[in-house]
Amino acid sequence: MSVKAKKHLGQHFLTDENIARKIVEGLSFEDYKNVMEVGPGMGVLTKYLLEKDQTVYLAEIDTESIEYLKNNYPKITENTFVGDFLKQDFHFIDGEQIAIIGNFPYNISSQILFKIVDYYQQIPEMVGMFQKEVAERTAAVPRTKDYGILSVLIQAYYDVSYLFTVHENVFNPPPKVKSGVIRLTRNPKEGLAGNEVLFKQIVKAGFNQRRKKLSNSLKILNIPEALKTHEFLDKRAEELSVTDFIGFANLWKQNQ
Repeated sequence: MSVKAKKHLGQHFLTDENIARKIVEGLSFEDYKNVMEVGPGMGVLTKYLLEKDQTVYLAEIDTESIEYLKNNYPKITENTFVGDFLKQDFHFIDGEQIAIIGNFPYNISSQILFKIVDYYQQIPEMVGMFQKEVAERTAAVPRTKDYGILSVLIQAYYDVSYLFTVHENVFNPPPKVKSGVIRLTRNPKEGLAGNEVLFKQIVKAGFNQRRKKLSNSLKILNIPEALKTHEFLDKRAEELSVTDFIGFANLWKQNQ
């Protein structure tokens, strides 16, 4: 028995065991006792996760995959499954830390990353496979074409490492694009405490008109009078580092 990949769920099952092992080995398995795999499919990553000491949870909405996993991996119980990752509030681990891993569906990859950011205080680490373009954008640095909203919002909370590229031919069915595996490691930045909403507004407004100077792209947010001569307003969004954005958002808040 096998599971039929479903297009509407964005399923592309990884078939290369060596790559699966490398993805799992990308996690440190340090300082947390819970791991959640998103979209386990037929368990190519799951089997290696189950060898670890951590408690493994599976976020899966495909009933065919759920039955396959139950039948093929004796360690998996009904309580292993937690449903739709995008609807999680992580109440089932009572505030404990939990790492995230997965061969993520391309069609919800950005939503997955933003969900991780929303719960960054509980998620110390993530290793995942995304469409290569999304992986590169997440890891991008200032003054490059890939650097944008996704780069800044993720890197405000996590250090990002691009681990390796995966070819189309190791999936069933093969996707039309290459994939990239990245690792997020929660960083020690505390500069955004209580200012997340304004920070996100500034980043999104700045990059929504990325060819314009910030003095123009941020007008929609009503720039505080005290900041109208700030040096950053003479730059484009892609020229500011993540630290620049955090500092500017905090200064903005102080002058509202």
